[in-house]
Amino acid sequence: MNLFLRITTAVCLAFSGFLHAQLYVGGYRVIPVIGPAFLVQAAAAWAVALLLLAGGPFLLRLAAAALAAGALAGFALSRTTGLFGFAERGFQPAPQALLSVLAEVAVVALVGFAWFRRPRARPRARAEDVSATSR
Repeated sequence: MNLFLRITTAVCLAFSGFLHAQLYVGGYRVIPVIGPAFLVQAAAAWAVALLLLAGGPFLLRLAAAALAAGALAGFALSRTTGLFGFAERGFQPAPQALLSVLAEVAVVALVGFAWFRRPRARPRARAEDVSATSR
């Protein structure tokens, strides 16, 4: 199950990166601050997705969740108060906006699920506890 969660998280994150790259090439590159942010998001998503596939530590899943949550926050800001003077409405451009939100929500949900399913370390026995039981 752990392998499945890791691969699914990587695929969703890579798909989000692909959509951001597609939007960058499709016209967002000319928008100051937002264009370069889309390119950085795409590159970071692909890098973390590849590292996840390689079997990196759990910290990489947290990085994946942070990237996805950051993209979701940017999406929400661009639809409400605006972000660096950039604002859009609804799920435009379609279908990339909706697909990106779905992929990023999936990444956050998968990492959250993996967090609660991960094995917890057992507390170590203290020396006095061990000596008391051996008597």
